Amino acid sequence: MGFAAAILLGILQGLTEFLPVSSSAHLILARAFFGWEVPADFGLAFDVALHIGTLVAILSFFWREIAAMIAAIPSALRGAGDPTSRLIWRIVIGTLPVVVVGVLFNDYIEEHLRTPAVTVWTLSLGAVAMFIAERAGSRTRTEDSLSWLEALFIGIAQSCALVPGVSRSGATISLGMFMGFRRDAAARFTFLLAVPATLAAAAKEGLELRHMHVSTYNAELMIVGVVVSGIVGYLTIKYFLRFLAGHRLDVFAYYRVALAALTIWLV
Repeated sequence: MGFAAAILLGILQGLTEFLPVSSSAHLILARAFFGWEVPADFGLAFDVALHIGTLVAILSFFWREIAAMIAAIPSALRGAGDPTSRLIWRIVIGTLPVVVVGVLFNDYIEEHLRTPAVTVWTLSLGAVAMFIAERAGSRTRTEDSLSWLEALFIGIAQSCALVPGVSRSGATISLGMFMGFRRDAAARFTFLLAVPATLAAAAKEGLELRHMHVSTYNAELMIVGVVVSGIVGYLTIKYFLRFLAGHRLDVFAYYRVALAALTIWLV
């Protein structure tokens, strides 16, 4: 894998981590389509680097909200009922399912489900869910009205995105729309909910790679991946939220179906 591949994968990660089309599916399919072969340990390390880039994008875009939540942690622990304290607890509750699923099933998912065949099914099912969500009643609620039980359900949807092709934003935004939330409101909560999950995943995988020797060339590839995915990810969040304010998810559903069909044809 050379620098062109690192740049392309960084662009794919930055776009697809936040758009409802599944970043893990695109990384798997890109490697399959182009025939890029990398050692398993470096492939994992490079994926961690890409996720760090998109994590930096979230932290940069939502830095005011995140700073406010950090400042409100003492109030939240005292049981204060202000909106920021409630948001903290909703994120804590929504993070629990992905922690449980990750601990219990991550090895199985990595060994058996990270294949093009699985992504065909998950991309297609996700498209169906989006089509239905767009036609399932009114959507007027904002994230301020999110209950703890709804946060738990959205967290369960996020945990399903550990399976390649499901898409974190696709699953959580679709479920939020079923609950009556506006698309952009569901997306904002989804992106904030991704912060602790991504931090935990990067820390876990980083520990597994702590003894790995990284050559200068591979380190440069990883730096390129971080920078590209971070810049593209920031721009994607910014314009995707604007898009959701006035547009349906249908275009992403059609894209998922087309990608599934292309995968069947090529692989």
